[in-house]
Amino acid sequence: MSLKKLITVPDEILRKTSDPVENIGQNEKNLINDLFETMYHNNGIGLAAIQIGIPKRILVFRCIKKKMKKRIHYVLSIQ
Repeated sequence: MSLKKLITVPDEILRKTSDPVENIGQNEKNLINDLFETMYHNNGIGLAAIQIGIPKRILVFRCIKKKMKKRIHYVLSIQ
């Protein structure tokens, strides 16, 4: 896993249409790990691959259920 630099507005890459994910291979798994690491490092609740400069339709986010004290993580790969 590695920490990635966040891309912010007005960077034009954020306007680019991301590519669908056909298969979840080792590269995608590594990307998901990098997204989680970068999100947590920046105290975020969600992060898309495009926000680190990778135009793939991958998004990670977390939510905390009030009734449960543990955090639940979700990973979406949109085709």
